[in-house]
Amino acid sequence: MPPTVPALAELVRVLDLSGIAVFALTGALLAARLRQDFVTMCFFALVTGVGGGSVRDLLIGARVFWIHDPLVAPVCLAVPLLAWFTPHVWWQGRLLEWADAAGLAAYSVLGTVKALGYGVPPVAAALMGVITACVGGIIRDVLAGEPSILMRRELYVTAAALTATLAVVGTLLHLPAALVWAFAALAGFALRGAAMHWDLALPVYGGRKAD
Repeated sequence: MPPTVPALAELVRVLDLSGIAVFALTGALLAARLRQDFVTMCFFALVTGVGGGSVRDLLIGARVFWIHDPLVAPVCLAVPLLAWFTPHVWWQGRLLEWADAAGLAAYSVLGTVKALGYGVPPVAAALMGVITACVGGIIRDVLAGEPSILMRRELYVTAAALTATLAVVGTLLHLPAALVWAFAALAGFALRGAAMHWDLALPVYGGRKAD
């Protein structure tokens, strides 16, 4: 990632690894639910954790982040251990969905900011934020033969798009970076949370709802 002031760089680092861990956990738990072995759980965790960021980096001409980062792959491979040795009941309910919502918001910001730092135009940078947040989950679902997150009734991609758009607008207005990132992430998290709680969705052709 392009250089930032030390405090922001540290914040980016924490958000990055936290988002990777959350997304990797969703991949590992999906493999566990499908009664797969530990190696498959590790594979699902890895592709879910780094899939979106890898596609983003390839598109913007950056080095693929996790190949050159000594912590990302270990984090992705440690998460399946957590899923393997903890009671399944820990991951039932909506706790993981709320964690995923937080990861979605954080990754939307990170992907957008990194794209802007590499000179990507604003609209394309926002799309890079959406790709960073969503593509890993799409790859996970396709490999598992599950309905894609794109087909969820609840707002998911829309929440990522809101976060990425706010990050772009705040950056273009030259507002303080930490304030912009926090506000954008909170807005996306709030929208995703509201969608889960109240079953919100966008109207689509034919009168049904989908994201």
